[in-house]
Amino acid sequence: MISEESTVFRLRLLSAVVLALGLVTVSVAQEKQSFLTKFEPGKSFYQKLTTRAEQTTKVQGTNADSPQKHEQTFFFKWTPVSLDKGKAVVKMSIEGAIFKLDIAGQTISYDSTDPNPSGAAGNPGLADFFKNLIGLEFTITYGDKMVIEKVEGREQAITKLSTANPAAEPIIKAILSEEALKEMIDPSLGMTPPTEKAVNETWEKKAPLNIGPIGQYDRTYTYTYKGKDTGPTTKHLDRVEVKPSLTFKPPAAGTDNLLFRVKAGTITTKEVKQGYILYNPKTGRVEQARINVISEGELDAVLGAAESKVKLYMDQKMELDTSDTTFLTPKKP
Repeated sequence: MISEESTVFRLRLLSAVVLALGLVTVSVAQEKQSFLTKFEPGKSFYQKLTTRAEQTTKVQGTNADSPQKHEQTFFFKWTPVSLDKGKAVVKMSIEGAIFKLDIAGQTISYDSTDPNPSGAAGNPGLADFFKNLIGLEFTITYGDKMVIEKVEGREQAITKLSTANPAAEPIIKAILSEEALKEMIDPSLGMTPPTEKAVNETWEKKAPLNIGPIGQYDRTYTYTYKGKDTGPTTKHLDRVEVKPSLTFKPPAAGTDNLLFRVKAGTITTKEVKQGYILYNPKTGRVEQARINVISEGELDAVLGAAESKVKLYMDQKMELDTSDTTFLTPKKP
């Protein structure tokens, strides 16, 4: 027979094992992850960013909807220039661009990967604008926690992009503002938190976007670290779910001399159909991101001397992929 003392000892031993396992489980659950972008000396990496938008507008007093489809792809190259004492100086260049706009069945397109691009039929100025995008370079100095300390190349970019249409320079300056540029030159899509995060921990970032005479979007991104992804080929990646939301503000005074402007209106996020970022802890880079947002609103717009109320519906998709080799594949002549 097993003595009472032996039974008590075994129960105590079992309790100790359970307690130890519990402590280990808690310890694992509390492991935190850093999401800083890592740069390696002498090693470039590449990103392909595609945005697709299906938009429907309806002007008050008309029965017809005006559909638009817009798709653009940019090819970026990131090259470390120097890495020293917590600072990283990195050069970002635009290797290529593909653009397609469909307005009520009429298509405007441009493809820098085509050795003989036809350009934007009916809109050569737009083709020249995209041609001038190719080869643009920005030199960025990142400090601690990937904080952008300095950006070089903005003025040169504005000058180059304005050559096709000098009258558009004020709008280009507004769109290529300091804040918009900082967002464009962040290879993590603004995800990087100020501190390491545990599984199910959430953080938030605000990112206003000024688009000149159109107005300003006040955007808020809520990120949640979910641990390892469950996909068959992405189990080694850390998944961060992202929920964007936006509110719209009309432009400030000073746009009355423009042909098109927005006087008032509201645009809000109605649904986030998809939102995630996959981070590779080994390479220290965002490897993939997919975001799909539905927005609706109504604007009081002025075109020339005519004022109209415009209802707006937008379905916007964003895809980002990162690789050690370029995504750019020029077409054969």
